[in-house]
Amino acid sequence: MPSYSSAVPPLALSPGDVGYSFNNEAVPAAAAGAQFALPHPAGIPDQSQAVRWQTLFGTAPTAINVSLQAAMADVDAEYKDIDASTNAAGEARTVTGVQASFLRLKVNSSTVGAGAGFTAKLLV
Repeated sequence: MPSYSSAVPPLALSPGDVGYSFNNEAVPAAAAGAQFALPHPAGIPDQSQAVRWQTLFGTAPTAINVSLQAAMADVDAEYKDIDASTNAAGEARTVTGVQASFLRLKVNSSTVGAGAGFTAKLLV
């Protein structure tokens, strides 16, 4: 897996925004995608939200394990899985009650085969 870098602040996703962790790329064997900040408006006590995420493949891999990860700080070691997909055909999933400051998608493992054109995105 490549070295994690947070030198460039992550883009922020507000309600209705879509962020691409992977955008039409070769399916990695294992790698974390781009991370996104979730802004929290002041004065709202319960700031949980629903997160919809999707994996798409131009050419499906033989096998894949992708996780939606959340963290309170943008630190690689703090990201924890809150949902996962092993559907090599791609799918859309929804997680409710997410209370986090940062989100990302991570390919935990894949058997690429002819896998190409991998897109993984988040909608908050």
